[in-house]
Amino acid sequence: MTEATEATVAAPTDEAGLLEDPFIRELVKQLRAQDTHGTWEGKSDLTLLAPFIVTVEQRRSMPIMGDPDPETLWRLDLFHNAVGLSIERATKCMVSPMMKMSHEGFGRAVLTTGRLIVVNRYLRDVHRFGFPTLAKLAEAGRKLVDEGIALIEKYPEVAHYG
Repeated sequence: MTEATEATVAAPTDEAGLLEDPFIRELVKQLRAQDTHGTWEGKSDLTLLAPFIVTVEQRRSMPIMGDPDPETLWRLDLFHNAVGLSIERATKCMVSPMMKMSHEGFGRAVLTTGRLIVVNRYLRDVHRFGFPTLAKLAEAGRKLVDEGIALIEKYPEVAHYG
């Protein structure tokens, strides 16, 4: 079992504890790295993560079919970048995210080591992308990270081929 997998066994449930979750930390790093003008410098991590939280009521108010806006696509991209970098930190194997998205909000996200696909997600209703709570966001990220780590550990000769 790797360090990342061991760390996810006892997942915290309170917001302060969730902010220390390795995946959430990586996602916050990704967000802060995008702030080239210092606009978010004084903002808390929870404030930065707020757009990733879409409550049940908010989701119900959104149309079932819709075109994703650029900010939603950007958040989706940051989420998958954080997954890829978390896998890289745990395995020391470079992971590249790729997304192919239609203008209607359907598509696919793939994270690959070059020869091995470690995460393969079909996406739909991307205009409604978000998680009901911070805990669900952390859980979804950890799940993808753990799946990617498990595949790299199962097929190391393919993952590290180079």
